[in-house]
Amino acid sequence: MKIFADGADLETMISLAKDPLIAGFTTNPTLMRKAGVSAYEPFARKILESVTDVPVSFEVFADDADEMLRQARIIASWADNVHVKIPVTNTAGVSSESVIRELSRDGVRVNITAVMTLGQVRDVAAALASGPPSCISVFAGRIADTGRDPIPVMRDALAITSHHLGLELLWASPREALNVRQADDLGVDIITLTPDLLAKTRAFGKDLAEFSLETVQMFHRDAAAAGYVL
Repeated sequence: MKIFADGADLETMISLAKDPLIAGFTTNPTLMRKAGVSAYEPFARKILESVTDVPVSFEVFADDADEMLRQARIIASWADNVHVKIPVTNTAGVSSESVIRELSRDGVRVNITAVMTLGQVRDVAAALASGPPSCISVFAGRIADTGRDPIPVMRDALAITSHHLGLELLWASPREALNVRQADDLGVDIITLTPDLLAKTRAFGKDLAEFSLETVQMFHRDAAAAGYVL
C-alpha cells in the first residue's frame, strides 16, 4: 500500500520528499489556508521544484463546472506528476461527473475527493473508465465520524475500483495509526497520512511493556517540568 503525505506546510513537504516511505502528496484549500498559504500557484510550484517523481494532488476551488475545467487544466499544466483534485459534487450537491469524464477523456490525471458513498464510487469509476491513472479518495475517517464502520464501505469500494485498470482507491482522512493496518489488510491502494499520524506509525510492533514504561516516564517528566505540587 502506498502512503501519501497529507498537509500544506512547505518545509515539511519538502523534507518528506526525501523519505522513501512517501509515495505521493496531497493537499487541499482548507489545509493550505490553515498553514497560512496566501498565493496558490507560487506555493504549488515551490513544492513541485522539490517533488518531481511522485504524484502531487492540488485541488480546484471553483464551484462551476466550466471554471472547474479551466482551473483543472491550468493545475495539470504545472508538472507531469500533478494530479488534479476534483470534488465529487459542487457546493449545491450537483455531481461533478461531467467534469471528471471530460478531464479523463482529455488525459488529465485526477483525484476525486470528498467521496463517501458507494453510489458516488460507482459513478466516478464509470466516468474515469479508460482514462489515465487516477484515484478515488473515499473519506473513511469522516464516515467513521458519523458512527459508521468504514471497513465495509472501503471493501465494497475496492471491489468497484479493482475492475478498472489504472484506477486506485485512496483511504482518506484516517483518524488513527490503526487505520493504516486496516487499509493494508483490505488491499486499499493508497492511504493519506498527516505528519502526526505518520510519526505514530513508527511505533508499529513496539513492545507494549516498554511503551507502558515510556508513558509513565512521560507523565512523571511533564509533571516535574510543570512544577506541580500538592
